[in-house]
Amino acid sequence: MITTFTRQLSATMLSFLLVMGALPSEAGAQTGSTEYSGQGTPLPPDQLQQLVAPIALYPDALVAQILGASTFPDQVAAAASWLQQNSSLTGATLMQAVDAQPWDPSVKALTQFPSVLGNLAQNLSWTSALGEAYHTQTADVMAAVQVLRAKALAAGNLKSGSQIVVSQQSPQTIIIQPANPQVVYVPVYNPAVVYGYPYVTPGYSTAAVVTTAVVAFGVGIAVGAMLSGGCCAWGYSSWNCGWHGTTAVVYHGGAYYGNNAWHGGYYGSSGSVYGPNGSAHYSNGYNPSTGTYARGGTASNGYGSVSAGQAYNPRTGASASTVQGSNAYGSYGASTASKNGTTVDSQHQTNANGTTGQMHSSTGASAYGATGKNGNSAAVGETANGDKYAAANGKTYSNTGSGWDQKSGSPSSYNKSSSSGWGGQEKSGGSSAMSSGGGGWNNRAASARGSSSMGRSGGWGGRR
Repeated sequence: MITTFTRQLSATMLSFLLVMGALPSEAGAQTGSTEYSGQGTPLPPDQLQQLVAPIALYPDALVAQILGASTFPDQVAAAASWLQQNSSLTGATLMQAVDAQPWDPSVKALTQFPSVLGNLAQNLSWTSALGEAYHTQTADVMAAVQVLRAKALAAGNLKSGSQIVVSQQSPQTIIIQPANPQVVYVPVYNPAVVYGYPYVTPGYSTAAVVTTAVVAFGVGIAVGAMLSGGCCAWGYSSWNCGWHGTTAVVYHGGAYYGNNAWHGGYYGSSGSVYGPNGSAHYSNGYNPSTGTYARGGTASNGYGSVSAGQAYNPRTGASASTVQGSNAYGSYGASTASKNGTTVDSQHQTNANGTTGQMHSSTGASAYGATGKNGNSAAVGETANGDKYAAANGKTYSNTGSGWDQKSGSPSSYNKSSSSGWGGQEKSGGSSAMSSGGGGWNNRAASARGSSSMGRSGGWGGRR
């Protein structure tokens, strides 16, 4: 029925906040940081080797960026999506746009290697496991990289060439650097073959592997001098692996551990700042029982408020982000949720004229709707299989391939032969309702709930 379809579309746009599973109430209630003593059992060497097998033969600086970025899998997913949406940006323009994003420096650095970033985003379960292992067993992860390099070297599958230079500084230390410091080649190899041992990494898969033990290379990526300074101090040359003394990722000469949500096993933290012109609140939390973690923040002043949040569940692969705001003229927001390879984007806006909204799914489904200030309403939608639905002022219609049929409402003004599926009064009402601009699927009250969904604390899922 059309009413069921409408409810489903509405639920899709609003329920992304629930797709993660709620964080425990303790995470949002903490004021400071509380140590979690029940962190999982450390992984043995063979499992750590399985985790790092897909990247162990990358150049040192790229390994460092990946290990750092893997502690921010939610940002990895967001950055990969952003990069696809801004594929026309190149060179300095791309760097400046990336620099303005709220991502960790390691995630920003990987935007120069879209294939690597995309691979991490497509294998979020593995990425998350790698990040947690690096943060809780830093030295062990670095050692696992060296063990695999030694195995590939002994098997005759890791050698210097026109793309990389391999140097063995000691039996325990093998360095991999670009042959040309200005051009970085990303190795392509099959982890199940190249080490002389069939390493299979849980949660990881890619079609871009060779079937033999040969280490191949993708297209060279130019990393100019500007990446180490100017706008972008997070560039390639700012990263390295510390093999002597500092057994960890090195960023600008110092040890780098990445995301505090992993390190030390904290439930979460929150804080607030108040000033003469407004206030700001933030919080982050990690639920080691479910694997879900999230963060968010809210800023308010005399003109209104804006909230943003992100959440990720590595066990299900689900992730979501949202930005919501309100001011004297109304409220607005945009959200993205992904799970099982499907991504849904939604936007909404409420002002004195009413509420409007839209939703788009990567499956091809989409919907648009509006409610006017006088109570008139209209909505249109299309499912992934091409079925179309519409509703206006109490009348509903469907088109499943054989033309438009009215499903409910008075048929007196409905013209079934109309090519648009709208007749007389309905068409006028629909046009009026859709003219209020912006984006929220539900009524004004639902849209207002969306604008405050972050809560004052800025935590995911609002005040509890």
